[in-house]
Amino acid sequence: MKKLYTLVTALFIYATLSAGDDFCGIRNKAFISGETINYNVFYYVGGIYVNAGNATFTLSTEKINNKTCYHAVGEGRSNSSYDWIFKVRDRYESYFDTANMQPVKFIRNVDEGGYKKQENVTFNQQTNTAITNTGVFTVPNCIQDVLSSVYYARNIDFDKYKPGDKIPFSMFLDNEVFNLYLRYMGKENVKTRYGKFKAIKFKPLLVKGTIFEGGEKMEVWVSDDGNHIPLRIESPIVVGSIKIDMMGYKNIRYPLTSLISFK
Repeated sequence: MKKLYTLVTALFIYATLSAGDDFCGIRNKAFISGETINYNVFYYVGGIYVNAGNATFTLSTEKINNKTCYHAVGEGRSNSSYDWIFKVRDRYESYFDTANMQPVKFIRNVDEGGYKKQENVTFNQQTNTAITNTGVFTVPNCIQDVLSSVYYARNIDFDKYKPGDKIPFSMFLDNEVFNLYLRYMGKENVKTRYGKFKAIKFKPLLVKGTIFEGGEKMEVWVSDDGNHIPLRIESPIVVGSIKIDMMGYKNIRYPLTSLISFK
């Protein structure tokens, strides 16, 4: 079943190029080991947005199969007072090669409104395969998992594109390869609960799932500086809509020069 990667990781995904052309050549210039970014999730109900949950992304380095990998962890949970509406307890992990940003291992453990799933995927870049709990699957070059795609996309050079351009990528989820894209919308200022920022805006093509609708209905703003930190996400969901705002960070690679003013 085509489940979407939850409100935590659906944040930031990503062209009329083939996925193998632009994405295979990207090297990390946006983040460093030790980075932590915190988010609050706001749910629109009764004419107002209420704080309904939180999410945290952390990054470290580890050795996997003799490769030095980034170990990214994304965790999201609904606040206990709103669990009766839609309970979320999600944890995603991705190990991706520091040399080429390609995933080596992916772990998913989710509980979304009663839907529970555990998934383990091992990627073999030499044979272009993904080994899961249920079999071995052929994948294209430069495949991404749900979480690695977030960090991969932060290294996109948006100055190469004009508003309306698509930036394609391939993602492996639930034993399937999805050919998705991010539509670049341009640059603008955005005001969040943290502050006012110079931002880059895009719309990712989403796979319809338990929380989000499919299509280009999600809007994402990332910081217009070297970090490309996701600042705000807005999207309709199955019931209502949400906003997700960056509320704190530490150990980012560059000064957050996109910040114009605090709230």
